[in-house]
Amino acid sequence: MKKLRVQDAIGKTLCHDITAMRDGFKGAAFKRGHMITPEDIPAMLDLGKRTVFVWEENAGEIHEEDAALRMAAMAPVPGAHYTAPSEGKVVLIADEPGMFRVNTALLEKINSIGDITITTLPDHFPVKPGARLASMRIVPLVTQESRIIAAEKLCAEQKLLDLRPYQNKKVGVIITGSEIYTGRIQDKFQPVVRAKMKQYPAEILGVTICDDDLDMICRTARGYLEQGADFLIFTGGMSVDPDDLTPTAIRTLGAEIISYGVPAQPGNMTLVAYLGDVPVLGVPGAAISLPTTMFDVLLPQIFAGDRFTRQDLIRLGDGGLCQMCKSCHYPNCTFGRY
Repeated sequence: MKKLRVQDAIGKTLCHDITAMRDGFKGAAFKRGHMITPEDIPAMLDLGKRTVFVWEENAGEIHEEDAALRMAAMAPVPGAHYTAPSEGKVVLIADEPGMFRVNTALLEKINSIGDITITTLPDHFPVKPGARLASMRIVPLVTQESRIIAAEKLCAEQKLLDLRPYQNKKVGVIITGSEIYTGRIQDKFQPVVRAKMKQYPAEILGVTICDDDLDMICRTARGYLEQGADFLIFTGGMSVDPDDLTPTAIRTLGAEIISYGVPAQPGNMTLVAYLGDVPVLGVPGAAISLPTTMFDVLLPQIFAGDRFTRQDLIRLGDGGLCQMCKSCHYPNCTFGRY
C-alpha cells in the first residue's frame, strides 16, 4: 500500500475504512475498496484525514481481511465455522462438542513465517458448542501475499486444526471390593460414573458390583464384551494391597497395559489398557471424592477415538498437578494439559 495526500489520491482505491463519529453515529464513512473521487476530498478533510492509504498496482500485498479469509480457507474444520472478518481477524467457533486438536509443530512453523498470527486453545482440549477455538489475523494492515501463500502450502501438506466429534460408546462398568459386594459399605462410584457419562454419547450396558474374586471380575467383563461393550470402566482394587485384584483381572483378560499409574494427581493410580480396540480404564477412588481427576482428563480422548500411547501419558506430568481450587474450573485450567 502507499500513503498519499487525499488530494493526490483521486482515482485510487482506498485500502482501509475511514471511520466517522458524529451525532451519536460511529461507522465507516468510506469503506475499503472505495475509489476516491474529487467529491470525496472535502468530506475526508472534514473527518481529519489529510492522508490515506491506497493500493499500489502490482505491489504483491494483501489486505488484513483478505489475508484472514485466506487463512480460514486453508484450515477448514468440520463441526466448526469461522466468523466473518472483524478488525482484521476471523475466529473459529465450535458447532458441536468434541476434542479440539492442534498440530502444534505446524502451528509453530506458520507463526514463524512473519506477520501471520494464529492463536488457539491448547491441543487435546474438550469443547462445547459455541467455544472459541482459534483466531487468525496478520499484524500489519497489509502483508506480502507470499507469506500467505507459504502458509497455504504448509496446510496443504498437513492438517492444522481438527475438532473430533465424540463417538457413541457402549460402556460396561465393573465395581470391585468385598466391602461393597457384601453390603458393608454403600457404593458411591455408580452415581459418579453415570453423571460423567451423561456428558458423552454413552450407553451404559450395566453396572456390576463384584467380590474380590478374580474369576467373577473376569466373567463380568467378558459378559459386557459379549453384549458389545466398546469401553470398560473398572473401579476399586486399584492400590497395591495384596487383595486388590483389578489390575490382575485386566491383565488376565488379555488387555495390553499402556500404563498402570500416571504422573498426575489426583488419579495417580489410574490404569490405561486396551483389549484390541476397546479402551479399558482402571479408576482409583479419588474419582468418588473429588470433582476432577485423571478420569475426567482421559474420558474426552476416549470418546473422541484417540488411542493413548505410553508417551502420551508420560507427558501428563507437565501440568498434571491439580491446584485443588475451591471452585473447580476444569478444563479452563492447567490440569491435564499435554
